[in-house]
Amino acid sequence: KEKKAKNERDMDELKKDVDFDDHKLTLTEINRKYGTDLSQGLTSIRAAEILLRDGPNALTPPATTPEWIKFCKQLFGGFSILLWTGAILCFLAYGIQSATEDEPVNDNLYLGIVLTAVVIITACFSYYQEAKSCRIMDSFKNMVPQQALVIRDGGKKSINVAEVVVGDLVEVLGGDRIPADLRIISAQSCKVDNSSLTGESEPQTRSPEFSNENPLETRNIAFFSTNCVEGTARGIVINTGDRTVMGRIATLVSGLEVGQTPISIEIEHFIHIITGVAVFLGVTFLILSLILGYTWLEAVIFLIGIIVANVPEGLLATVTVCLTLTAKRMARKNCLVKNLEAVETLGSTSTICSDKTGTLTQNRMTVAHMWFDNQIHDADTTENQSGTSFDKSSLTWAALARVAGLCNRAVFLSSQDNVPILKVTLFSSMRDVAGDASESALLKCIELCCGSVEEMREQYPKVAEIPFNSSNKYQLSIHRNANPSESRYILVMKGAPERILDRCSTILIEGKEQTLDDEMKDAFHNAYLDLGGLGERVLGFCQCILPDRQFTEGFQFEVEEVNFPTENLCFVGMMSLIDPPRAAVPDAVSKCRSAGIKVIMVTGDHPITAKAIAKGVGIISEGNETVEDIAARLNIPISKVNPRDAKACVVHGSDLKDMSPEQLVEILKHHTEIVFARTSPQQKLMIVEGCQNQGAIVAVTGDGVNDSPALKKADIGVAMGIAGSDVSKQAADMILMDDNFASIVTGVEEGRLIFDNLKKSIAYTLTSKIPEMSPFLFFVLASIPLPLGTVTILCIDLGTDMVPAISLAYEQAESDIMKRQPRNPKTDKLVNERLISMAYGQIGMIQAVGAFFTYFVILAEYGFLPSRLPGIRVDWDNKCVNDVEDSYGQQWVSILNSLSLTYEQRKIVEFTCHTAFFTSIVIVQWTDLIICKTRTNSLFQQGMKNKILIFGLIEETGLAVFLSYCPGMDIALRMYPLKPNWWFCAFPYSFLIFLYDEVRKYILRRSPGGWLEKETYY
Repeated sequence: KEKKAKNERDMDELKKDVDFDDHKLTLTEINRKYGTDLSQGLTSIRAAEILLRDGPNALTPPATTPEWIKFCKQLFGGFSILLWTGAILCFLAYGIQSATEDEPVNDNLYLGIVLTAVVIITACFSYYQEAKSCRIMDSFKNMVPQQALVIRDGGKKSINVAEVVVGDLVEVLGGDRIPADLRIISAQSCKVDNSSLTGESEPQTRSPEFSNENPLETRNIAFFSTNCVEGTARGIVINTGDRTVMGRIATLVSGLEVGQTPISIEIEHFIHIITGVAVFLGVTFLILSLILGYTWLEAVIFLIGIIVANVPEGLLATVTVCLTLTAKRMARKNCLVKNLEAVETLGSTSTICSDKTGTLTQNRMTVAHMWFDNQIHDADTTENQSGTSFDKSSLTWAALARVAGLCNRAVFLSSQDNVPILKVTLFSSMRDVAGDASESALLKCIELCCGSVEEMREQYPKVAEIPFNSSNKYQLSIHRNANPSESRYILVMKGAPERILDRCSTILIEGKEQTLDDEMKDAFHNAYLDLGGLGERVLGFCQCILPDRQFTEGFQFEVEEVNFPTENLCFVGMMSLIDPPRAAVPDAVSKCRSAGIKVIMVTGDHPITAKAIAKGVGIISEGNETVEDIAARLNIPISKVNPRDAKACVVHGSDLKDMSPEQLVEILKHHTEIVFARTSPQQKLMIVEGCQNQGAIVAVTGDGVNDSPALKKADIGVAMGIAGSDVSKQAADMILMDDNFASIVTGVEEGRLIFDNLKKSIAYTLTSKIPEMSPFLFFVLASIPLPLGTVTILCIDLGTDMVPAISLAYEQAESDIMKRQPRNPKTDKLVNERLISMAYGQIGMIQAVGAFFTYFVILAEYGFLPSRLPGIRVDWDNKCVNDVEDSYGQQWVSILNSLSLTYEQRKIVEFTCHTAFFTSIVIVQWTDLIICKTRTNSLFQQGMKNKILIFGLIEETGLAVFLSYCPGMDIALRMYPLKPNWWFCAFPYSFLIFLYDEVRKYILRRSPGGWLEKETYY
């Protein structure tokens, strides 16, 4: 108990946001705190002491469940318990019969063996499926670097990462993985890729300066297992192993308890119902049979017969096969399902928490807009370049394109001339670029609009360059012009638009320089605000044609002591970049909305960008305002706006940090359209738990390590197959192979369809329980010869009913499947009273009447009319009685020797009745299968397009014929050949079932919500 409480406390601690203050400390305070010499590092002795105290710098693998326990859970969990109970009762019955009879019947022994085999085979299959998806910690291990460069005793050493300790002085180079959480003490042009941790696609600058209160966003902390993409840095180790930010996430993911899937809850509920019905009927008839004077041994065998007749032996296999088939069908539609039960969970989903980068967007920075000639122009952001274009004939555009192409360090990798610049189709490749995301976007834009940038650069070779840095906020390069009729040198510059404008005195309009007056400055500011408000990253561009008189041939440009103009330049224009939404996402979001699913965006990106994308894809609908929008429209402070007036809401991570769980619930409950921006991994988890506490079934999509706790906790985690990290893929239940949010909608439809089809399959399977069970009831109550044996029940449950039940998994969706609200897990059960009422109380009753009619016809042909049957069982089953009288007062006499017929020959008549009862059930199950195809539509609307179902009808008929007429079946299964006319006895009842159900569905369609729907729509 104490251990469990401690684990809960530890998990609660991990769920809190990262909180340390090392980024706020000065270098002197860092030195004092960690006892590290900032130039010499730790001594080897001190490092060994700390290693002994803190343990190795490695992630602790979680306690794992032994494989045999996992297998036992599959073998004895859920539905299997019911089948085990059935099997044990069968062995018990056989044992009782063996002990009390000289020649016991082997029926119950066979039944017990078959049930045991069914459980073991399905358990092996389920265990294999589960074993494939339990490798989370392995992928975290793959993220850990192997070697680290530390400074100890004043010298550089390359050591194993596990030996790095708190206080170590570590040196990081471009291309290295960060070996622990570091406080940066010095850096040269250092950038790290934090995308796996924060979701930001742009590399982040690292420097010794404290820049943000939030440790995840400050520049002077580098995190364990992120990549240094360029530059160098030195830092002091402040956390190692499980105490690092990444270590906390890994521990959180592996420690999260995952709840039961909705389908397993439903199957458990179904087991309770079936067990309840079976035990109630079994015990009732046990008592009745004792009252009627049967011995307790006979009564126990009746009890076992009724319970076995109630257990749908083939259903566990049917459910497993149905889920597997759907998983395969989804794989063809780019949804890879790792956990079979997740297939249905997606169909029950009522809330989707989606990451932005790479899921809703294309995960590639793209030029979205340009501003030149005092006008905003739209660029083409579509994946296949089929969108709008702009006027490329302007001289200003030519100048802007030249600046963007030259003042740019990105290059296409070699040997890619035949590869398209952008992706044309889902699986086509695109040209790889060396360079950061923004410069790559500019390079591709210019290459698409103006032709080869490489040729442009050959025409204007670079002679000097000042790289971008955070203090100047610009990048500058000087190029030699190969054209002798133009000026010899051109200076080009790009950077933050306001900084670039401050350095300009003129502006290029329609190819001509004009003075940059206040009017033009206002126009610039308005355009800058417009583009920034769209959530786009805006860059400004300017140039200066250097005069030949001053800058002669071979002039030496100095970049340290600048000897060329960096003021009074000519402003050319702006370009704004965005990671644009995927083309299919708005339609997918709209389908989710019509299916009653709430889509929430949860991203680590900036709120303005997140809001712009949310509006672009329809997560925030047109016309719906946030609190900020209402305040801006009414020109009042935000504090005076009632939050409930706003349907949409954008929540910043820093606000979320200070919220109580109740305040979060308030937001989730009262806003229909929500965007969470700048969220940490712990906050994503908090949002998922908040939704689940409201009773929602939550699907989470994500691709980074930062998404993995939420992916694991969600009812269904959906990872990205292309851009997703290994950790996110392992934490998820399903992987989108094309990284496209629209594939989730396909998954939702398939999930709903499998739930509908499982309902139909269960309705079909349960219906035959009444004609299987009623023979035992009449056998006990009316004391008639047994109409149906346990072996023939087995032939139905594991023979004729199996393929038809599975064939319903192939049934097409009914027309309203994506217009319904998500099912309520508390009220919309897989098996409800209405389904039981239809299967047992209506269709099952008609089937039982049809089967008994056949039974009575056969016995009547042998001279035993229905009126003679009650009470005959005692003599019929007595081996010593050979003179049972029929309805005409005749004793059964052998034609050959005029002797009374033996007990064995009476039994042949009884087994012939078993066979006929069995074939009658098959005939009425034909129609049951056809009516189970739909729940409201007429068969004539749905049609008979399901080829597997047609095959199922043929297969069950063929099997029935085979079992009836195949030589040797009388010995193996005690099934005897039938006269052809006996097959037709059940036909009228089969037709009656079809007619009854078509009329019922017609009334359902005519009077939706009426009495009949409330009583019979399952």
